[in-house]
Amino acid sequence: MPPPSEDNRVALVVAAHPDDGDFGAAGHCTLLATRGWEVHFLICTNGAKGTEDRAMPRDRLIALRREEQREACRRLGIGGVAFLGHEDGELVYDRRLLEQIVRAIRTIRPSVVLTHDPTDIIIADSFINHPDHRAAGAATLDAIYPTARDHLNFPEHLAEGLEPHKVREVLLWNSNHPNFDVDITAVADKKIHALTAHVSQFGKRDDFEAFARESWRAADGRYFEHFRRVVLPF
Repeated sequence: MPPPSEDNRVALVVAAHPDDGDFGAAGHCTLLATRGWEVHFLICTNGAKGTEDRAMPRDRLIALRREEQREACRRLGIGGVAFLGHEDGELVYDRRLLEQIVRAIRTIRPSVVLTHDPTDIIIADSFINHPDHRAAGAATLDAIYPTARDHLNFPEHLAEGLEPHKVREVLLWNSNHPNFDVDITAVADKKIHALTAHVSQFGKRDDFEAFARESWRAADGRYFEHFRRVVLPF
C-alpha cells in the first residue's frame, strides 16, 4: 500500500461527538500537524446527552463540550474545529447531513479524511458501535465518494464558489478490519492530555489515564492507533 500522500497536506476529521476524534485519531493528527499538515475537526452532534449528571443544564453541557473540544484541539496543535449541532443520540444520515459534510470537504479540500468505521454494529466483540458513529461514518464515506466529486450533486455549491473535490485517502477508526497502524509513541502523552480536556466526560474517573494508556499500548510498550485505510485510485 502506498505511503500517505504529502502533496496536499490537509486532513479532515469527521466525528459524531466531541471526544470521538481524539479517541480515534488524535495521535496520528498530532503527527501530521508536526509535519506541517493543516488538520480540521468537524463534530456532527451537540453532545447534549453526554453526562450522567442529572443536575447539568442542557445548554450548559452543550457549551461545555464545545469548549472542551476546542481545548483538546489546542492541546494537539490543531486550530480548525467546527460543529454541525445535530441532536446527540439522534443523528440521522439524511440529505442535510450529507450536504453539510460535502460542503466541509469542498471548503477544506482535504487529501485525507478520518472518521468512524460504520461497517459493523459490534466492534472487536467488546462494544457496540454507537448509532451516531455509524450515521456519521456512512454519511462521510458517501460524501467522499461519489457526492463531493460530482458537480451535479448540490449544484448550489458551485454558485458559492465551492468546486468538486476528490479525497485521496480515508482512515477509519474503531474498525474490525484494520490494515494500517500508526506508531504514536512519541505523542501518546499529548493524545492523553487532549483527552483529559473533556472534563465533563472523564473528570471523575481517577483511572482514566491508566485506561487510556492501556487502550493504545502494544505488548512491546509502544503505542499505536489502528485504522482501516482506503486509498482511492482515481
